[in-house]
Amino acid sequence: MFERLKAILASRPFENAITAIIILNAITLGLETWPAAQEQFGTLFHFVDGAILVIFIIEISLRLMIHRARFFSDPWSIFDFVVVAIALLPSGGALSVLRALRVLRVLRLISFVPSLKRVVGALLEALPGLGSISLLLGLLYYVFAVMATKLYGNEFPEWFGSLGESAYTLFQVMTLESWSMGIVRPVMEAHPYAWIFFVPFIFTTSFTVLNLFIGIIVSAMQSEHEAEAVADRVALHEETESVATEVKALRLEIAELKALIRAQGGQT
Repeated sequence: MFERLKAILASRPFENAITAIIILNAITLGLETWPAAQEQFGTLFHFVDGAILVIFIIEISLRLMIHRARFFSDPWSIFDFVVVAIALLPSGGALSVLRALRVLRVLRLISFVPSLKRVVGALLEALPGLGSISLLLGLLYYVFAVMATKLYGNEFPEWFGSLGESAYTLFQVMTLESWSMGIVRPVMEAHPYAWIFFVPFIFTTSFTVLNLFIGIIVSAMQSEHEAEAVADRVALHEETESVATEVKALRLEIAELKALIRAQGGQT
């Protein structure tokens, strides 16, 4: 019975059905934010949401029953368990804000779509490199924020009056959102050579460090793709060897059968 349940849970039709349910849940949760739809179909949305939650609970329970302790050795299974468990938290009174966490169930789509799992896996593989780049970016921010506070804090206290305000302003400059007309040109009216400070900052952060983020992520995704390709080749090689072994055994049996037939023919 357990083997049959395990085969059903691992089958493609079952995974497709769960994926469709997750997408349906995402649609209903989105429609709940539309006042007109909520007013007209609020009861239906509530029923569908409860039914989907019951399906998820049954599915997780079956997986726990089949895999038992091995269930928690798979990070994606733990992820599914946590997402469903969050939906079971009380959401009344002071905890009503937890109702907004129901939308996290949509994230279960990641564990059922192989391409999404590969992307997330690549991002996790890139975390050490991203941490190093983040540290570098933090150091640059600190240096430039201290310099900006000392250089422009007196004339522009609303932008550079403190270390925190300078860091936030430099973050706006790094994102290139109104950086020229909104910040740099007003500063240049009081300090004509302020561009010597801001232009290197933009080149260093926006065009160099942030591109390092992209490079590390792309490299990690390429490594993930290559690892998957190697695993596929190994699996194919093992399958080919298994087929070759079976063919050799079959040829040996045929040869023995022919020898037996010749021996019987010689006796007659």
